[in-house]
Amino acid sequence: MDSETLSFFKRKSASFRNCLVSGFSTELLEVVSEEPSLNVLFIPGNPGVVSFYKEFVEALYEHLGGNASITAIGHISHSKEDLALGRLFSLQEQINHKVDFIKELQNKHLPIILVGHSIGSYVCLDLLKRFPEQVIFVVLLYPFLTVNTSSLKQSVLAVLSRSSLLGASISYFWALLGSFPTLISRALVRGLVGQSWSRTAVDAACSSLLKYHTVRNALFMAKSEFKELAGEPDWGFMKENVKQITFLFGDDDHWSPLSFYEEMQNPFKKL
Repeated sequence: MDSETLSFFKRKSASFRNCLVSGFSTELLEVVSEEPSLNVLFIPGNPGVVSFYKEFVEALYEHLGGNASITAIGHISHSKEDLALGRLFSLQEQINHKVDFIKELQNKHLPIILVGHSIGSYVCLDLLKRFPEQVIFVVLLYPFLTVNTSSLKQSVLAVLSRSSLLGASISYFWALLGSFPTLISRALVRGLVGQSWSRTAVDAACSSLLKYHTVRNALFMAKSEFKELAGEPDWGFMKENVKQITFLFGDDDHWSPLSFYEEMQNPFKKL
């Protein structure tokens, strides 16, 4: 590919749109190829705010040479507006939401590559089980596939997510930060949680994360995550489909520590 073509891909920006999935307004972030050879579907972590991933989606489109249409689908009510009218959604409901989206995909004849981040990786494995003919490969980025009992952060979050009172209080606090003028909200986000974040990520937090409904839904989803991921991952399924799955781990990620990768080797060898 020549430099002029690469320059064209670099300039192509991802666009946002809303569509109805499972009867709920859903935020999508897309870079659409004119002549795609495959669809790449990105499933975010929790919170599932797609604007966090804008730079990643654009870089992925460029890396694939414009030959794939890239779509990042947000979780229901992890968004700027509370279009679900206060309803809370569990992990399983969010998975069913992604199943419905794939069923309604355009270009259904094209193969699908799934990319998941954190709990989005767990969702991707479930989608691979349900759509074995369409999904040809799965990329799991910092995958959250089982509870890390040695993580203090996870233990604290599990306690917070189980309490409706604490969940509501935390949600009101973050919504309060979001009510400040934009410059102040940006400074607070960067100072409290986003010291190493890009401007895109900080802006995404200010526009979509500092909302009562988003934080409330993120905590409710986390509650169901801790319950569903309390046991062992489905080693058997991953072993059977090992040629279709790849993992990326980080040495500083308590959701997906390197120790999990090391533990993963033994079940793979036994099966």
